[in-house]
Amino acid sequence: MSETETRSGRRGGREARRAMRAAPLPENQRPVWPGLEGGRYKPLTDADIQKIHHAALDVLENVGMADAIPSGIEVMTAAGAKLQGNGRLTFPRALIEDTIAKAARKFPLYAQDPRYDMEPWGSKVYFGTAGAAVHMVDPITGEYRESTTKDLYDIARIVDTLDHIHFFQRAIVCRELTDPFEMDFNTCYASVFGTTKHVGTSWVAPEQLEASLQMLHAIAGGEDKWRERPFVSQSNCFVVPPLKFAADACRCLEVAVRGGMPVLLLSAGQAGATAPASLAGAIVQEVAEVLAGLVYVNAIKPGAPAIFGTWCFVSDLRTGAMSGGSPEQALLSAGAAQMGQFYDLTAGTASGMTDSKVPDAQAGYEKAYNHALVGNAGANLIYESAGMHASLLGYCLESLLIDNDIIGAVQRTIKGIEVTDESIALETIRQTCLEGPGHYLGADQTLQLMQTEYVYPLVGDRTTPKEWVEQGRPGIVDRAVRKTRHILANHFPAHISTAVDDSIRQRFPVRLPRDAMRKTAAAAE
Repeated sequence: MSETETRSGRRGGREARRAMRAAPLPENQRPVWPGLEGGRYKPLTDADIQKIHHAALDVLENVGMADAIPSGIEVMTAAGAKLQGNGRLTFPRALIEDTIAKAARKFPLYAQDPRYDMEPWGSKVYFGTAGAAVHMVDPITGEYRESTTKDLYDIARIVDTLDHIHFFQRAIVCRELTDPFEMDFNTCYASVFGTTKHVGTSWVAPEQLEASLQMLHAIAGGEDKWRERPFVSQSNCFVVPPLKFAADACRCLEVAVRGGMPVLLLSAGQAGATAPASLAGAIVQEVAEVLAGLVYVNAIKPGAPAIFGTWCFVSDLRTGAMSGGSPEQALLSAGAAQMGQFYDLTAGTASGMTDSKVPDAQAGYEKAYNHALVGNAGANLIYESAGMHASLLGYCLESLLIDNDIIGAVQRTIKGIEVTDESIALETIRQTCLEGPGHYLGADQTLQLMQTEYVYPLVGDRTTPKEWVEQGRPGIVDRAVRKTRHILANHFPAHISTAVDDSIRQRFPVRLPRDAMRKTAAAAE
């Protein structure tokens, strides 16, 4: 074979492989998918878990929770909690154990598009957004500006296109809306109109939630349809650490439970500030607080869907500031995942809250090791996983795409190595070495597995140095900027009809302009 023919064959093989990578794969042939089974990484031993569990029961029985609202006291004491003379509610061990036994298990989290329904139980792992960032980050200049409703909608529709971000929780605050009712309602509106994936958001008062439920009923096709497939969950910070109920959040919790909405019982103590500085002690407090929330939910409606939301945050003890990208954060979230598995409850925790202010090397390494540990620990729902910067203060659209690459790679580590008679490749080795060309580039097995076993980045660079120079030496941020612009100019979800939108806009103060939801607007920019 001539050198020209050899080079031509190599080019042809390379082009064929590129074409295969560009072709979309059927869902059942993808190398990674939502809900991969984690659980291989275990920072807590079985004995550690038992100690934390019994310590949490001791805290609830002897310290209890302060500041319960009257309706909460009524339902929880009716269930078996004790109101003490100092105003604190305490929870006998038997009450906690009975609640854990009857709590909801194996409940799906539905999406508007059933393709994105999730089954977050056991050690199945799903990644999503979250947070309440108050600034948007420019990845080129590093400038921070206040976030808006349009930013929230744009984040949702980018998430709608990304394979490795499986659900969308409200990521930013609509800072231009000063009225609390308008802010909460429009946050929910922009989220459900921006993506067909499962949505999570929060409310500060029952009337905001009631209005949003009316909107969700209209989108679902009626209240009965909504209750069959509730595609929005409530993120509820029902507790103010340490060990106090949050009045407004508790009122919203009661409305959500009765309204058929899944509730994320979110306790976010910060180790060294609002939770013990010891990592084990921080987990004890978080577990105790969320178990109290579980009693609350089941006292209102036994078996109502509730997510065990132990979000153990970390302080930099030199300053007291939050450190979302620290290794301690990874350990706490991984330990929280183990506690959820111990109780056999759907568990949600946080990962990916880099301390870096922009998408840079620090952001990459902090997010990567946090996701690798928390994902492999088997956390069911991993919040804050994409776009976040400055320990929840800043959000970057372009980081969504970079983080999507990180999550895809981490999912591949969660999937692990398949060892079968076929995958050990004895016949392929024999043919290649004894009969073939001495390499595996063109082997049938290589071509079959190149997409089903291997994950490729969306904006990450795997070109040669020569190709990279020829392309103008782009960095990952450059590629993310171009891809983000393309998505925002072309992807406008239309899963909710104009007629339904008209009826919502007639009844409620929608502040997201229709022009921002149409392709013509982006094309004109």
